[in-house]
Amino acid sequence: MKEEELVEAEARLRAEFNRWAEAGRGEEMGEEHAAIAAGMLAAMRFAPTDKILDLGCGAGWLAGILADKAPQGQVVGVDVADEMIRRARQRHVDRENLMFVVGEAEDIPWDDSFFNHVISIESAYYWPDPVKAFREIFRVLQPGGEVRVLINLYQENVYSHQWRDKLAVATHLLSGDDWCGLMAQAGFGDTRHSRIVDPRPVPVGYQSKWFKSAAELGEFRRLGALLASGRRPQP
Repeated sequence: MKEEELVEAEARLRAEFNRWAEAGRGEEMGEEHAAIAAGMLAAMRFAPTDKILDLGCGAGWLAGILADKAPQGQVVGVDVADEMIRRARQRHVDRENLMFVVGEAEDIPWDDSFFNHVISIESAYYWPDPVKAFREIFRVLQPGGEVRVLINLYQENVYSHQWRDKLAVATHLLSGDDWCGLMAQAGFGDTRHSRIVDPRPVPVGYQSKWFKSAAELGEFRRLGALLASGRRPQP
């Protein structure tokens, strides 16, 4: 992607997610994605001093959970939308091990080899240039550090494909193998993907623009979210 195209794409993302923030959708994400996030976190091990990047942090719902898991460490939330960051800072104003910074996945505003973990939930398919983003993630991870990307919009879950026509910004529709391939291009090893099932029951009387029926939502949750991960190799 050319530099001017990337700048334009990031500007569109910033504008759209600022609108989401003003509508309160950043706070809604915690409720909507808590179940799949819990499934991912349950399989992870954290040290109290870990340094964790929440990339595409929104209004900070996940960052607060991560800060509890690394009470003597550092959690940094980065989001392209400055209104999301403002709300995240306001939400966590008293947390000493947690901070929020406006930034892009393709240009992470942080030092080299700083983090043990990079986690991104429901953000990666919006990144205009995923290969460049993974190279940035590789840069800010310590050798041996891990990246985990958790997304609901992916090739194998056909019930999510219809979202692309309803969103105001461009998205990538890739398979688990595709996401692992992008990580490998950026230098990651031990790349793999799996599913995190959403165990929540479908609400009675469910109606939404995102799914045609309650049965369709049920199938979407049964198929689960895609978790793609990789590790920065040791020298």
